[in-house]
Amino acid sequence: MSGFFGVVTSQADCAELVFYGTDYQSHLGTEYGGMAVFGETFSRQIHNISQAQFKSKFYEDYKKMNGNKGIGVISAIEEQPIYIRSKFGPFCIVTNGFIENSEELAEGLLHKGISFSEVSRSSVNQTELAAKLITQGRDIVDGIEKMFSAIKGSCSLLLLHKDGIYAARDRLGYTPIVVGKRSDAWAVTTETSAFPNSDFDVVKDLGPGEIVLVNEKGLTSKAAGKPCNQILTRI
Repeated sequence: MSGFFGVVTSQADCAELVFYGTDYQSHLGTEYGGMAVFGETFSRQIHNISQAQFKSKFYEDYKKMNGNKGIGVISAIEEQPIYIRSKFGPFCIVTNGFIENSEELAEGLLHKGISFSEVSRSSVNQTELAAKLITQGRDIVDGIEKMFSAIKGSCSLLLLHKDGIYAARDRLGYTPIVVGKRSDAWAVTTETSAFPNSDFDVVKDLGPGEIVLVNEKGLTSKAAGKPCNQILTRI
């Protein structure tokens, strides 16, 4: 289990919001924490938090990160966010879920000449696997849908790109994603525990399989999801 938080602001700096929003997910993971922010370029930090709190590890880091779009994650198993240079342009990605057929999918990509740089407990890093599967699509949305079709299990994600943050909820609806809004920013998160103290109001819960893009222009639907009981997705 992991927890993530992403935000797009109309201001020049979102790093502090990402820092505190991600910290509110700390009860969802114990191994790794990570942040990525996009301004003119990507800045990214990952730390082992098994022996220290997220706040203590990232307090100095976030002050050096500049941009108006960012994502953060608390991870139970693997190091993330993963940074990928792709045909869609560079992006960072965080995931929440479990891909049961990860080794089989990784072998298939290796046979195509696609390499992996990260490992997690002697296995492929599932966030990197999801990223590599997404790059097989015609575009980011098509890639996410192809990834959904290929995996067994569940995988919800936030993908930070120059266009904004793509948020996609797993097709089985195992892991929630909630969108929030305030006057100067949009946020996407696993749990709404980060919203009250940051003045975000809940806008919607993503349905299973739903994909949206959040950026300075607001919220854009990219793929419709299945109906779900919204009460069950809010914590």
